Amino acid sequence: MRNRRWRVARPPSSSEARGDNLADYPLLVFAISLLALWLSARSGAAVARRWQILGEEARPDFGVILGATLTLLALIIGFSFSMAINRYDQRKNYEEAEANAIGTEYLRADLLPAADAAKVRTLLKSYLDQRVLFYTTRNAHQLRQIHADTAKLQADLWSAVQASAAERPAPLVMLAVAGMNDVLNAQGYTQAAWWNRIPIAAWCFMAAIAIGCNLMVGYGTQKVKAEFTLLLVLPLLVSVSFFLIADIDSPRGGAIHVNPQNLVSLAQSLTAH
Repeated sequence: MRNRRWRVARPPSSSEARGDNLADYPLLVFAISLLALWLSARSGAAVARRWQILGEEARPDFGVILGATLTLLALIIGFSFSMAINRYDQRKNYEEAEANAIGTEYLRADLLPAADAAKVRTLLKSYLDQRVLFYTTRNAHQLRQIHADTAKLQADLWSAVQASAAERPAPLVMLAVAGMNDVLNAQGYTQAAWWNRIPIAAWCFMAAIAIGCNLMVGYGTQKVKAEFTLLLVLPLLVSVSFFLIADIDSPRGGAIHVNPQNLVSLAQSLTAH
């Protein structure tokens, strides 16, 4: 009993509850990025028209520097996209692990005395409903309530199996206790995965390189008639990339979310059972 390793559900962080993270609003990220990058490109073009610092003999060297900078931007965007995908996959894997842990413990409840088994099964069904709501809600107030209800259910679940273990410290009962430990640990792993986001410093680094690239692209534009079209292409492409990264990285914002299909399927199975 002393080796118990779990934490009760903690309340959402301030940024999660209030939605302070700009990456939780991918459309806003797209709009801000497109405007900022387009203005950067226009500023570079305006500097080139006014001062004309870049001569014809320097254009080949400028092209090499611009190509290297664009390559760096592409690499940074690619790495950030990979980070977002890995975090999304991690959230999916922990959702599956939670469903497996709860389903296994529901079966192991047979190892407990009849009264405790019935109580544990009832609590597990309520706990499962709260876990499904955790994945589907976007309301900050409802999220805080879900965390509070989850913490109470965790305490009740542990008390139920702990009482049985204290009365009958048999190996089979301890197997049910270990299964409950896995259920509670799984929630902690899930919460940690949802808090694991792309760092703000990485976003700032991407934005700085993107602005620099667009300044250089605007500065190197020669055809004034095609300037508007040319200076819109790169900001649009980069903004779309930022939008997709933010959408995948945000657990609740945007359109791409982890669907709790394993938890929902388990809930349907338990209801039928």
